[in-house]
Amino acid sequence: MEVERVQAIASLSFSANTIPSDFIRPETEQPAITTFQGPVPEIPTIDLGDPDEGNLVRLIADASHEWGIFQVVNHGIPTELINKLQTVGKHFFELPQEEKEVYAKPQGAQTVEGYGTKLQRDLEGKKGWVDHLFHKIWPPSVINYQFWPKNPPSYREVNEEYAKYMRGVVEKLFRSLSLGLGVGGHVLEDAAGGEELEYVLKINYYPPCPRPDLALGVVAHTDMSTLTILVPNDVPGLQVFKDDRWIDAKYIPSALIVHIGDQIEVIFFSSLLAFPNPFFFDIPIISFMHRSLLK
Repeated sequence: MEVERVQAIASLSFSANTIPSDFIRPETEQPAITTFQGPVPEIPTIDLGDPDEGNLVRLIADASHEWGIFQVVNHGIPTELINKLQTVGKHFFELPQEEKEVYAKPQGAQTVEGYGTKLQRDLEGKKGWVDHLFHKIWPPSVINYQFWPKNPPSYREVNEEYAKYMRGVVEKLFRSLSLGLGVGGHVLEDAAGGEELEYVLKINYYPPCPRPDLALGVVAHTDMSTLTILVPNDVPGLQVFKDDRWIDAKYIPSALIVHIGDQIEVIFFSSLLAFPNPFFFDIPIISFMHRSLLK
């Protein structure tokens, strides 16, 4: 069965200045209606290079408790590498359709890896305006290069370098989160898989949409991961549900956006039994709802 990609739907929709009904969100979700327009607090921004570890731990613990999401700067990933990562991803989605389909997720496969479009409708019977490319980047034992594009030629080199730097960022985040919970710095990372922890790269591609006021790129959700680390671009679209309001995430060049995932919450509540420390009850870790708008 041939799968219709959102990128192809978008090219047809612009000529009609409309979008298929499958993508039109209910009024209770439409961004033009639900985005809060008044003054709101900004998502916390944290200097990951802070030499005062105690201060860093406190800031990350506070942000995880109050927001479940925060931005980090001075994280150690070169800006040039981030630009290269975004460039090779963009180039992939600019390839001819038949070339992208070589990397498509096999129908019926249990894996999340591959080029694809979410076919399932949500509870409202609607779809997100997005195509994606998923593949694992670490550890080497789980990488399946079948899903790594060969074009552009630099794709593999850029992703392998990015994985090397990202491991350092994740290790520092896990250590800070663990210390913020009053346990050893290794506890959360070990509980999440330790050396066998899998890193999965997902590139979301949001084709231009003639009616961004009616549709969403990614619908409201929490992440099933332990941590999600987002590399945003200069077309901001991320929103966070905070204090019963959908608010925009400010774009900060070269910053990373860190989401606390559902699995961290699972580990946290399991740890309440393994590490009976009253400090846990003071600084919980929370996964917040978020969504992606279109432009």
